[in-house]
Amino acid sequence: MTSVLDTARGWFSASAGSLDDFRRAVERVTDPADYPFADSVESNVPIYRIAANPADRQAIREELLRALSTGPGVVVFRNAFDGSVVDAASASFDVLIAAQRADGSNAGDHFGAPGASDRIWNAAQKLALAAPDVFADYYANDLLALVCQAWLGPVYQVTSQVNVVNPGAAAQVPHRDYHLGIVRDCHLAEYPVQLHRMSAALTLQGAVAHCDMPVGSGPTMLLPYSQTFEPGYIAFRRPEFVDYFRAHHVALPLAKGDAIFFNPALFHGAGHNRSAAIRRSANLLQISSPFGRAMEVVDRTAMCTAVYPELLRLKASGLDRGLLHNIVVATAECYPFPTNLDNDPPGDRLAPPSQVDIVWDALEQELPPTTLSAALAAQSERRKP
Repeated sequence: MTSVLDTARGWFSASAGSLDDFRRAVERVTDPADYPFADSVESNVPIYRIAANPADRQAIREELLRALSTGPGVVVFRNAFDGSVVDAASASFDVLIAAQRADGSNAGDHFGAPGASDRIWNAAQKLALAAPDVFADYYANDLLALVCQAWLGPVYQVTSQVNVVNPGAAAQVPHRDYHLGIVRDCHLAEYPVQLHRMSAALTLQGAVAHCDMPVGSGPTMLLPYSQTFEPGYIAFRRPEFVDYFRAHHVALPLAKGDAIFFNPALFHGAGHNRSAAIRRSANLLQISSPFGRAMEVVDRTAMCTAVYPELLRLKASGLDRGLLHNIVVATAECYPFPTNLDNDPPGDRLAPPSQVDIVWDALEQELPPTTLSAALAAQSERRKP
């Protein structure tokens, strides 16, 4: 794309990206033959109905990676979460929302006004501490692990924010997401092209429907293939791109328990809730590579301490080993760095053990919670600068 890129320098210009180039990138048709594991294709989006623990796990991961990177950039899983598990989490979230309203701490999001929705920041940690049994049931989900592994690899950092969009709430401004999606316009051109490419690889965006979401309730607006437009982080706020998105986006109805996942570079935004009575409720998942920085500060030691007794109980009950591991990865810090290598040396390994390693080893040995707590405290002490 030599018209927008100085190939010798490797930077986009501040005016990079033409609408004509954008149209050529996004005006494509998804061929169902390219996604053989998908149940169907709707509005250019592959729709999956995959049983838990699928036999063709690696082949499905390869297909999901292709869909999220060079394909439409978004996939939907029907019936991804059991309805009873979603209801139990929703009940806990409702208690948290009521408490926020009572103390006046409710706030808006990055792309919507305060009052248009009820938002729970750091919902993963809050759920783990308030209802560790519900947290464990929720994040044991193997389809969630499958798509995270496809985009981010074997370990990843789960964060979530619950968003309940009230009737009448306006649509969000279409946008790209974290990391470069929150950088000020005046600085975007200062990042080399490789960072524009890398930003999307560091995060997986998703949402679990906590109620039925007909199109009139404003489920996520999507522009398939828009993540393939390399200057998109430079261009997405410009009026002509916003207008094009508003004229050409698609939105898919979701049922309670469905889940949608997309490349963070996809142009998207929450829709206008035109319903009279539907409080559109979703658990928004922002899942980070271990090699990146998550948006939220999460007390994963507190989460591990709260959830570990439930892990012991689930192991004793015979829960599948893979599902147990899903819970541990969703709970604990998965990367051993940064650390203080004077106090926390790698030893005979390339890196010291991560918090995931410590929790998993304790679970394998069925160590008591007090022993795990001491091990986590010792690791925290070793990591101090």
